[in-house]
Amino acid sequence: MAARTYLCIDLKSFYASVECVERGLDPMTAKLVVADPERSEKTICLAVSPALKALGVRNRCRVFEIPKTISYIMATPRMQKYIDYAAEIYGIYLNFIAKEDIHVYSIDEAFLDVTSYLPLYGCTAKEMAVKLMEAVACKVGVRATCGIGTNLYLAKIALDITAKHAPDFIGVLDEQSYRETLWAHTPLTDFWRIGAGTARRLEELGIYTMGELARADEERLYRTFGIDAELLIDHAWGREPVTIADIKAYKPKTSCLTSGQVLMRDYTFEEGRLIAREMADAMCLDMVDKSLVASSVSLMVGYSNALHAPFAKGSTKLARATNADSVILPAVTALYERIVEHDKPVRRMYLICNNVMPDAGLVQTSLFDAGDNVGLIRSRKMQKAVLGIKKKYGKNAMLRGMDLEEAATAQERNKQIGGHKSGE
Repeated sequence: MAARTYLCIDLKSFYASVECVERGLDPMTAKLVVADPERSEKTICLAVSPALKALGVRNRCRVFEIPKTISYIMATPRMQKYIDYAAEIYGIYLNFIAKEDIHVYSIDEAFLDVTSYLPLYGCTAKEMAVKLMEAVACKVGVRATCGIGTNLYLAKIALDITAKHAPDFIGVLDEQSYRETLWAHTPLTDFWRIGAGTARRLEELGIYTMGELARADEERLYRTFGIDAELLIDHAWGREPVTIADIKAYKPKTSCLTSGQVLMRDYTFEEGRLIAREMADAMCLDMVDKSLVASSVSLMVGYSNALHAPFAKGSTKLARATNADSVILPAVTALYERIVEHDKPVRRMYLICNNVMPDAGLVQTSLFDAGDNVGLIRSRKMQKAVLGIKKKYGKNAMLRGMDLEEAATAQERNKQIGGHKSGE
C-alpha cells in the first residue's frame, strides 16, 4: 500500500470557544463553561474552556464539581450556533481539500487525506496543518489542534496523546515513532477505541501497555476478544488498513433510526406511555421526511435511578415495512405496555426503528386488505401535510393533543438539537 499522510484536526473546546468568540473573548484565556442554568447543578457541562481545564476542571464535569473559588461564565447551549460554525469551518477545509478526501468524524473533529495536496501546495504535512489551523483561527476565531499520521489511527493518536503536549498543538506519528514513544504510555484508555471495559479485560491478561499488547499471545487475545482482537493487535503495532476512500465507499447491510431521552424526573407508567407515543410520532414524521420505512421497532425503558433495576427491553415486528403513524403508534404503545412494569417509575427511554430502508411505495394488496391500504394512503397524506406546516412555521406549529398534556416533552424537544437548546 502506497504511503499516505492524514491530518486529524480537532477544534479546541469547540462549544466553549464558540461562546467566547460570540462574546468577544479569547477562547484560550476566558473561563467559561457551556451548561444549561435551567437544569440542576448535576447537569453535565457540554464544554469547558482551556483556561478552566488548566485550573483542573475536568471536561464534561458536572456543574457542582467546579470549585466554588473559581469565577467563570456559564453559557447556555446553542446547538444551532455550533452547527453553523462547524459548517463554516468545513467550508474552510473545502478551500484547500476536496470533499472526497475529508471525513467529518464529529461536529468538532475531521480527518483529511492530504497525500496528493502536499506536492500541489509545495509544503510539508506540518506546514499544511498550520495553514489550515491558521485559516480557521483567522476566519472563525476558534483554535485547533492537529494530529499527523501515516494512517487514520496514527493521526488520531497523534492528536489525542501527542498534540496536547506540543507547543504548536501539532503531533506527528508514523509506525516507528509510535512504537518508540507510546508503547510504554499509560493508561491504555488514552488510546482510541480502548474504553474502561476493554482496558480492564486486558489488565486481567497482564497487559497494561501497547507494547505488552503487541507482544502478547495472539491466540489468547482472540479467545478473550473474538474478532475484535484483530483491531487491538493492528493498533498495538500502529497499523490501520482502512482509508477515507474505504469509509466513503462503505454501505451498511442494515440500518436503524434511534431516538432517546432522559426525563427530568421520574415518570409514572401512564406518563411514560405518553412519552413513548410522542417519540414514535416524531420518528414516523422523520421517516416520512426521509422517505424511509421500518419493518420492526424496539423499545428500551430505564427505571428510576434509585431502583438500580435493569432496562425493560422488547421488540415487535410490523405487518409490513412502513412509516405510518397509524401502524407504528399502536405497535409501540402495545410494546410499552407489554414490557414495562406498572409499579416502577420511568426515567429514560430509547426507541429504535429497525431494518430501515428506502420507501418503495405502498405494497400491492389483495381485495381483502385493500381497505387497510386506503387508510395508509390517508395517513401518509396527513403526515406529509403536517411536515409541510412544521417546516414552514416551526416544529411546534402543529401538535397532537397528547403533546399538550402536563407530562409531555415534545414541545420542549422540538426546541432542541441533540437534547440541548438550539439557541434559536
